[in-house]
Amino acid sequence: MVSPNDFLPTSVKEVAARGWEELDVILFTGDAYVDHPSFGAAVIGRILEAEGYRVAIVPQPNWRDDLRDFRKLGKPRLFFGVSAGAMDSMVNHYTATRRRRSDDAYTPGGRAGQRPDYPTLVYTRILKRLYPDVPVVIGGIEASLRRLTHYDYWEDRLRPSFLVESGADLLTYGMGDRVTVEVARRLHNGFNLKRLVRLPQVVYLADSVPEGAFLLHSYEECVQSPEKFGENFVRIETESNKVQAGILAERVGDRYVVVNPPYPYLTEAEIDHSFDLPYTRLPHPRYKGKGAIAAYEMIKHSVNLHRGCFGGCSFCTISAHQGKFISSRSEGSILREVERVTQMDDFRGNLSDIGGPSANMYRMGGRNRELCGRCMRPSCLFPKVCPNLDNDHRPLLELYRKIRQVKGVKHAYIGSGIRYDLFDGSPYLDEVLKYHTSGRLKVAPEHTSDKVLNLMRKPSFRLFEELNARFRAICGREGLPYQLIPYFISSHPGCTENDMRELAEITRRLDFRLEQVQDLTPTPMTLSSVMFYTGRNPYTGEKLYVARTREEKERQKAHFFWYKRPDGGRGRSVSATSALKRRYERPWQNTNKTRKRGR
Repeated sequence: MVSPNDFLPTSVKEVAARGWEELDVILFTGDAYVDHPSFGAAVIGRILEAEGYRVAIVPQPNWRDDLRDFRKLGKPRLFFGVSAGAMDSMVNHYTATRRRRSDDAYTPGGRAGQRPDYPTLVYTRILKRLYPDVPVVIGGIEASLRRLTHYDYWEDRLRPSFLVESGADLLTYGMGDRVTVEVARRLHNGFNLKRLVRLPQVVYLADSVPEGAFLLHSYEECVQSPEKFGENFVRIETESNKVQAGILAERVGDRYVVVNPPYPYLTEAEIDHSFDLPYTRLPHPRYKGKGAIAAYEMIKHSVNLHRGCFGGCSFCTISAHQGKFISSRSEGSILREVERVTQMDDFRGNLSDIGGPSANMYRMGGRNRELCGRCMRPSCLFPKVCPNLDNDHRPLLELYRKIRQVKGVKHAYIGSGIRYDLFDGSPYLDEVLKYHTSGRLKVAPEHTSDKVLNLMRKPSFRLFEELNARFRAICGREGLPYQLIPYFISSHPGCTENDMRELAEITRRLDFRLEQVQDLTPTPMTLSSVMFYTGRNPYTGEKLYVARTREEKERQKAHFFWYKRPDGGRGRSVSATSALKRRYERPWQNTNKTRKRGR
């Protein structure tokens, strides 16, 4: 039976129970506090705790009252840490058509309204007003993807770095395992903020351009010229995909936002340390009786095998935040976590996911790391698989077999998306279908048009058709009544209504009933968001059609609204209005379930 003392403290009472008179670090987060390695505040808090620091978490503070949540723990000895949570708050709050969502998966009971839009800005401004002499360090995915000038889809404008807008003292980007500890260590050792600017993976404000830095176009220039904003993105993405990145500087007003290169990707021992910390794997007891936390319910019986993704999809933020290079956990660390999951009171033998950002990139990377050091490609898979890539699936297959042998595991499913353009000559697909599929295998071809797929940095649809044939052959041979579930995206820059019409016809011809369809949400620091804003491919200058209005987006997505008539026939593509109308009038209609995936 766990008690509040098994968690990081969240209240004055819990701090006192530990006998602490002062805190070193106080973390503010837009999520509920779940003590699990999939929740960023818990990870950073546990890592700092392991280094000997006294850490508390203030989850989802009330920013609309007398600010008692911001005052209750006083000021820390070292710094405040601020994160919006595991998702960008605007993706969390709004649909792709900018409609406000009615629930929040990271809040007990799914209650909406427990965090503001842009918590990074709101929390930081409050803390700087209350405690102007205490350093505030912002991080997490919201700050990370907004570290330089970026397009904000929800306000339909360019915004400067969140370091500037928030008034924070420092911004850390990417995964914070190393950099947060170094910030704490240096402040503990008496260094002032000016000495922190030498750390890797931090963003700071300077009065001049540091020696050796590449000077980007200023924020003001980007506002005036979409082309210059596109040029900035190309440079930023190029640097972020290097093993040895350079320093970037961008003028905002009369100062410069400076981005230091990141730390190297985590070693096996370092990532093991992060996952092996004493998480309770539970929501804090303060939420008892307040309803389930949907995001936790989804992952509580899952195990993450690695970090990073080298797919480089245009619409995805994973490589921009976690990095292109894979950090894989050891078999021992993974198997220990599996054993801990089997000991949970509500575990019934089914692991919901043994995967990662992509299900099948475990232990993959360049055969010759020196060649990787000279590479600037955003993707190891597009436009074709890099000849230096070691995509051997045998270590992953061996790990799957060991997981299946753990006492208490009946099924170990793969819920993460599988990159079928990574398949080698191993029997990976056979083994996944026989042992690790719950009945539906999810993959993401995203579109059928090669023109659109090129803009997405995804392989040709022909590869999906080959996968479909293999899938059906294996299922037929093994007697498996499984379904292949493809994900698709509508309204991507360069995608026209004709492209969507062709997609609908091709997938119907293949006898797919589309359920997983997502209207593009242009999220900061992605190629897709840059193309959406500028109407051009920044790498080629090619002018692109962009579906911008709600009506244009709904017309594209309407091609997925088809229904099965009582006589067994199928309806034709219809307008968004009539499709939505039929959704409520025809009980036999195959309605469209939009996936809520953080792009």
